[in-house]
Amino acid sequence: MDSALLVSFPNASVGGNGWRRGNLNKSFSGSYAAVRVSRSRAWDILERYCGVGSQQHLLKHHTRNTKEKSAFYRRHGKRLLVNATAGHPLESEPGACNSKSKWISIKNAIDAFYRFSRPHTVIGTALSIISVSLLAVENLSDFSPLFFTGVLEAVVAALFMNIYIVGLNQLSDIDIDKVNKPYLPLASGEYSVGTGIMIVTSFLLLSFWLGWVVGSWPLFWALFISFVLGTAYSINLPLLRWKRSAVVAAMCILAVRAVIVQLAFFLHMQIHVYKRPAAFSRPLIFATAFMSFFSVVIALFKDIPDIDGDKIFGIRSFTVRLGQKRVFWICISLLEMAYSVAVLVGASSGFLMSKCITVLGHAILASILWNRAKSVDLNSKAAITTFYMFIWKLFYAEYLLIPLVR
Repeated sequence: MDSALLVSFPNASVGGNGWRRGNLNKSFSGSYAAVRVSRSRAWDILERYCGVGSQQHLLKHHTRNTKEKSAFYRRHGKRLLVNATAGHPLESEPGACNSKSKWISIKNAIDAFYRFSRPHTVIGTALSIISVSLLAVENLSDFSPLFFTGVLEAVVAALFMNIYIVGLNQLSDIDIDKVNKPYLPLASGEYSVGTGIMIVTSFLLLSFWLGWVVGSWPLFWALFISFVLGTAYSINLPLLRWKRSAVVAAMCILAVRAVIVQLAFFLHMQIHVYKRPAAFSRPLIFATAFMSFFSVVIALFKDIPDIDGDKIFGIRSFTVRLGQKRVFWICISLLEMAYSVAVLVGASSGFLMSKCITVLGHAILASILWNRAKSVDLNSKAAITTFYMFIWKLFYAEYLLIPLVR
């Protein structure tokens, strides 16, 4: 009999004269026991489906036990969530549902953009610019608001360009990423091609606009060269898409990560911020040389977990040509060589603190790298990808040590 109660309410007319007593009696026809499903429950459903005027009418003519209703409201916090048939909530409150849905949508949007921006590259870009900027500091008085403003301008403009470059790469590699990186928004379908184009175009314009407004030529040229190389690396046009050539692809990454970042952003601080003549110090030369090794390793290693998709789509990376195991150990050897040189450079420093920290720090990083490399399962794509992220952590750690090289 309870079901008759539920079915009758949606078809009830609302407004005008409201419900008539005869209609209500018809809805409650059957037995007295059916009517007493629960007065408080019936009230709740009526209140849900009827207008304000109808509710008042029902309150006047059909709700006699007001104490029972008040107790129900107190017990349930005045929440209008009742299912007269099974005793379960009929539906959640619209406000709560809408708030929850909006929050979930916002979280999903943030997560999709987080993956689209390739956060490991964003962190690497920000750390490298801050670290190189510190090389221009000559004394404590250089830590002025001017310094922090100059660093912020460089970091924000470079991050905008970074998002353009990684976004363009994803737009050009949708089919490959469906095999290699199906979790990326374009490959998974979370972003349409139109959305991807809108994002990369917006960030490209913002980057150039900020570089122009700042008025720093080293910064502007860093952004422009990064744009040219990043576009040529990814976009599928005649004479471009340089990533198809393993050597040219490695040179693009090396030029941006090892040369442009070190020299251009140092000169941005030295010339534009501090108004000093250009000078290439020993720490700057070391940073450029060391990061040349590291950039080559990143360029080679990033293709190791992507071998399947690269083979299918004809990307002739070193991993496709030489095999995963061989390229893996080439990368490890290059990094160990770089750490050995860094230890020697640190040992030759005339500053005791610099000598101790740089020698010990690079020796520890070299040891950790070797121990981790020996335990990697090269037959597991997940293990190789995890180790690639570990390489990026070593990259971050190096930029913590570079400002201490004196």
